[in-house]
Amino acid sequence: MLQDYSDSIIENNIGTKKPNSKHNWLMLVVLPVWVFIGFFSAQIIVSGLAWVLVSIGVPLKSLNESVLNTLLAAILYLITLVIVLILPWLIRKNQISLSDIGLPRLPSWTDILLAPAGFVIYILLSTALIMLATQILPGFNTNQVQNTGFGHLSLNFEYILAFITLVIVAPVAEEVLFRGYLFGRLKKYVPVWAAIIATSVLFGLVHGSWQVGIDTFSLSVILCLLREMSGSIWPSILLHMIKNSIAFYLLFIYPTLLTTLVR
Repeated sequence: MLQDYSDSIIENNIGTKKPNSKHNWLMLVVLPVWVFIGFFSAQIIVSGLAWVLVSIGVPLKSLNESVLNTLLAAILYLITLVIVLILPWLIRKNQISLSDIGLPRLPSWTDILLAPAGFVIYILLSTALIMLATQILPGFNTNQVQNTGFGHLSLNFEYILAFITLVIVAPVAEEVLFRGYLFGRLKKYVPVWAAIIATSVLFGLVHGSWQVGIDTFSLSVILCLLREMSGSIWPSILLHMIKNSIAFYLLFIYPTLLTTLVR
């Protein structure tokens, strides 16, 4: 739908398509807003679905919290991807291929090696931006952590479900949505640096608080660069998994580690 809209308004005098700067920059707003709408519409749909099920007597509250959170997260990501990627195709037949979302091939050894290198750069960038934020933002709280939806874990299967959700499902779905679809589309209409900033700002915003937002903004910048360098989102997926694996360990396996290191 968005592709058709853009293509219909950019044509030069000899009949070949050529970017029009005004409409190119317009897409810098249109595409992030579309992803934002899809993401939060999915949250509303999932919340509404849960409310309906409870209203008709389905005992959702009796389910194990980790099982429920895993199911809701999987449904949320699925609905988001359907709204953002599939709905335009159903309406306007604007088909999106695997190449369009950054999955033109299987992962390579280069992708695997790029991920840890990118992680080091992400840590340096995030640290620098958070230190800057503490200087210019009054009351900036460096101790804020992201709400993962999972509370206290005690049983083995709860750890497994949380790991699958946070370290496998979330990175794959978010990379397809943000670095695959959004960044991949944006860089067709605006300079790469503008596509990186727009994608990363939105990625930071949907993760909530200032501290988490700045950290995820930094992560997204590196993830976008990895896609640009490799031509795929495989390094981004792997880096995102590395980051979430470490966060999972610090939150649920050894939550006192950071405090111990600071002391």
